[in-house]
Amino acid sequence: MNNRRRPVALRRESAAVMLFLAPSVLGFSVFYLIPFVLGISQSLTNRTLGGHFTGLSNYAELLASGSFRKAAANTLLFTSISVPLLIVLSLGLALLINKGPFFRQGLQTALILPLVVPVASVVLVWQIFVDWNGTLNAWLVHAGHSRVDWLQSGASMGVLVVLYLWKNLGYNLILFLAGLQQIPRDYYETARIEGAGRWHQFTRITLVYLTPTLFFVVLISIINSFKVFRETYLLAGDYPFDRIYILQHYMNNMFAALEIQKLTAAATLMVLCIAILVTVLLSLERRFRDVLD
Repeated sequence: MNNRRRPVALRRESAAVMLFLAPSVLGFSVFYLIPFVLGISQSLTNRTLGGHFTGLSNYAELLASGSFRKAAANTLLFTSISVPLLIVLSLGLALLINKGPFFRQGLQTALILPLVVPVASVVLVWQIFVDWNGTLNAWLVHAGHSRVDWLQSGASMGVLVVLYLWKNLGYNLILFLAGLQQIPRDYYETARIEGAGRWHQFTRITLVYLTPTLFFVVLISIINSFKVFRETYLLAGDYPFDRIYILQHYMNNMFAALEIQKLTAAATLMVLCIAILVTVLLSLERRFRDVLD
């Protein structure tokens, strides 16, 4: 009797699960999946309405565009600089805070506070700080140096990197602290008894058991580096200095010019690159987990 009722109960549970998931699946399909598929189809035509299939001609034209190559190079440069710096700083601060210094609470609050501040408020503060007549130039003049046009010079990339670090440091810090607190203290005590130094404990215990968290933090940091457009757009406008003209600027300007084919082709290429990178990172993390097990 129980065996007969079990399939019925499973079907009821499956129906309940599908019922609860239906709103999320519907929302994801309407606002993400369907537009993305339509975008890919638009990137293969010559115009939005009544267009004809042109294959990869839009992608070839896109790769030949100097503006797109400049935006792609700047985005790659920004990610390659900001993500490693963010990982090193957040991991170092997590190790420091995990030791329990007396200023732990104040440091945590200062680093996590940017997470809850609206982007518009963040940009307003940074505009006041790096403006031609802003606080930073006032300090430079007071110290006997000349003013620097921070957003219209080679220093603009540095401003963007520092803004990204300041905005995302607290989130990575939380993740690293959670990972560090999962490592048993017995491992460190055993290592100290056997004569292992701090570097040996860090490389052989901390990094090994923190690697799954590290892979996740790297992945999230790379994804967040592609979200820096909001800050850059509010800080420097549609056409910023060449050094901080990134992919999202290019796509935003193509949308304003109704160049939908170039916009969708650029978006598809960016998603493809991110997907490849995520696949590689997940594959490496899976292999490491298998070795560790």
